[in-house]
Amino acid sequence: MTRHLVFVHGRAQQGKNATRLKGEWLDALDEGLAASGLTLPISREDTHFPFYGDTLDQLTRGIPADRAAEVIVRGDADPAEEAFLSAVVEEMRTAYGVTDDAIREQLDAETIERGPRNWEWVLATLRALDKHVPSASAPSIALFTKDVHQYLTGSVVRRTIDGGVATAFPAGDEVVVVAHSLGTVVAYRLLTAQGKREGWQVPALVTLGSPHGVTAIRRVLAGEGVLRTPECVGSWFNAYDPKDVVALRPLTPEWFPLKPAKPAVVNHGDIDNQHSSHHGIEGYLGDPRTARAIYDALTG
Repeated sequence: MTRHLVFVHGRAQQGKNATRLKGEWLDALDEGLAASGLTLPISREDTHFPFYGDTLDQLTRGIPADRAAEVIVRGDADPAEEAFLSAVVEEMRTAYGVTDDAIREQLDAETIERGPRNWEWVLATLRALDKHVPSASAPSIALFTKDVHQYLTGSVVRRTIDGGVATAFPAGDEVVVVAHSLGTVVAYRLLTAQGKREGWQVPALVTLGSPHGVTAIRRVLAGEGVLRTPECVGSWFNAYDPKDVVALRPLTPEWFPLKPAKPAVVNHGDIDNQHSSHHGIEGYLGDPRTARAIYDALTG
């Protein structure tokens, strides 16, 4: 039986060339494999890169990055989306030790009531993260949170993206799934919802820079059913850079409790992703241990 490799990309890919992106992912993986004297054990033709970057941008009404934080926080979101953003931002600032005083320094007004429903405070928190956490970017955090929320809660967005990604699964063959960022949420939901029903055989799910451990995201996923390794998946390898603000938490029982507990997620956090945001796909796929996990899944 042939084994295939399916890549599931994250957000902010609109306007890019899908073939070129696939080549960049494979080149980064080749670099990671070469560190262990390995090469890709399958043909590049057996790797698949379902591209939904332009579709996601159209469905979520893309906002220019330089205006993202202002537009999203100052009224371009419904109350549920605003509450979701507030919860994510608050957890990030707590995790990185950004103090109330540091946030007050970013406020336009001299005094303002602190609280999750105060959007001036949320905006100031984004600015404080920008200033005090080198790998953070307020526009990127705001846009990422918006896209995740719309994917998780918008039936049209979710159905359209899921349908496109599902077409990459060859009938009757085994598929190793490697997902990054928002793509890890897409892959998890798709495999959980459809994997067993469709008869997909996934020896391994590899997630890179996954936000599953963020409380607001985990709660939405848990609300859809029990958190578990998808039934069609044999093993789950999760790589994260501790400085990657998107991958805020490892997928341990504390932050992502599975029922049943096995197969457990294997977490690999010994990564120093040299990408400016510590979130770039090149740094993840170029990591030797991550590349080896993909190799073993393809050859096991």
